[in-house]
Amino acid sequence: MAHTRRDFLQASLSMAGLSFIGLPAFAQADGNLIVAYNTGVPSWDPTTGPSGVNPKLQPIYLTVFDRYIQQRPDLSFEPGLLTEWGFSDDKKQIVMKVREGVKWHDGSDFGPEDVVFSLERAADPKSGNPAQFVWAKFGNYKIDGNTVTGDVLEYEPTVFKWMAFLTGYVLPKKYFEKVGPEGFEKAPIGTGPYKLDHYERGAYARLVAHKDYWGGKPAYDNVTLKFVPDAASRVAEVESGNSHVTLEIPYEEFDRLKNKPGLTGTAFPVADVGMIFLNDVGPMLDKNVRLAAHHAIDKQLIIDRLLRGYGVPLSTLEAPEYAAFDPNLKFEYNPEKAKQLLAASGFSTDKPVKFKIQTTRGYKPKDYEMIQAIVGMWRRVGIDAEIEIYEIAKHFELRAADQLAPAAFYNWGNAIGDPTTSTGHAMFGPSPHSVWDTPDLIEKIAPLWAEPDEDKRIQGWKDVSAYIMQEGYVIPLLQYVMPVVHSEKVVVPATATGDVTPFMMKPA
Repeated sequence: MAHTRRDFLQASLSMAGLSFIGLPAFAQADGNLIVAYNTGVPSWDPTTGPSGVNPKLQPIYLTVFDRYIQQRPDLSFEPGLLTEWGFSDDKKQIVMKVREGVKWHDGSDFGPEDVVFSLERAADPKSGNPAQFVWAKFGNYKIDGNTVTGDVLEYEPTVFKWMAFLTGYVLPKKYFEKVGPEGFEKAPIGTGPYKLDHYERGAYARLVAHKDYWGGKPAYDNVTLKFVPDAASRVAEVESGNSHVTLEIPYEEFDRLKNKPGLTGTAFPVADVGMIFLNDVGPMLDKNVRLAAHHAIDKQLIIDRLLRGYGVPLSTLEAPEYAAFDPNLKFEYNPEKAKQLLAASGFSTDKPVKFKIQTTRGYKPKDYEMIQAIVGMWRRVGIDAEIEIYEIAKHFELRAADQLAPAAFYNWGNAIGDPTTSTGHAMFGPSPHSVWDTPDLIEKIAPLWAEPDEDKRIQGWKDVSAYIMQEGYVIPLLQYVMPVVHSEKVVVPATATGDVTPFMMKPA
């Protein structure tokens, strides 16, 4: 969409107050808030299917539901629906204190039965929970007053981090059992700061404040979440006043819009890693091809030219804020070395190796353009890659079925900063989130899942990251900086989790 079109929209729609389509302009943002997100909601069950592992859905889910444990903007943890948690001294049980005085959206009381129901459902293979492999390691729950205990069937050191992460939501036992999965999908309820009032699939969700929210009364009485996958359309949304807040837009548009009258902007590093999955098929079975593809990418140039300096180049899947980040691991940009590696396998610019690379377009700032640039860099060393564009839902579908192309761009969110949820699940073959399945890597990662010595566990993951880099099993690109543009009448705090929620927003 050209600037002239957006300027026209701004002039015409803002002057009209947007009243003809029933949406508030900037001046009306005090009691009503409209946020344009870059993805829609495929399901209102935040614990099952691809929905549960899509990081970009989490701020939407956190608007309606609560997790067992909450996370602060700096990635540290704080009480959520659990006020205390931990292992018994012998590590044979988990012990959890359940928050009192919490209400579900229908006015019923939240209690320990809901916690047990949610944990048992998450562990059930039939539930479709993509993190079932974590939750199934605990069971035989017992309730004593406001305390829940469970047996450790298999030691999992990160379970309480998962309670603040993907799929770590609590659902209402009585209501869910009464209406069933289909009924819940039609009329979901949570304990979160907002109640779902109306939902149009692929378009928007209208929410009203949950005034009995245990975390305090929301600042806005009414919130509309608009689902706008196209980045140019999100720019138009906020520039016209059609939405008060949007995020994940091109950085040049961020720099332009944040200086416009009535708008401002915030940009902050988040726990998101841009990466290229490599599938162990076809040409990616050749180590020379894998390493050459990595050496040929000038990551800093991509950040400077396409992302206007907003980003941090990475050599592994561990970002600087993560527990297993090792600053000594560096992978060099060296196109001449890439040519030599390809030549050793019989490839050159005259006889290039060919494969497909998949990418989203507009899901993350400049995602498609980054892949275009990378394909151009590859072409100069002897790699001829064909680009296929798909929606993020298709990526999850293909990844779960281990049917990704030899190369596939993705944004990996790891808000809890643990190596199991970055390098671990992305690279461990048996994980439903990985497509690299070679036995050597499986054997190196497997012992780390249940390592009780924390220092040994973290060092083990550093060693695994070094091995993955040496073998070229994945191509890490960069850590993202999230651009958020918003009305000057709305305050949007920075959060390293990347979960920009309406509840955290306040009138200026």
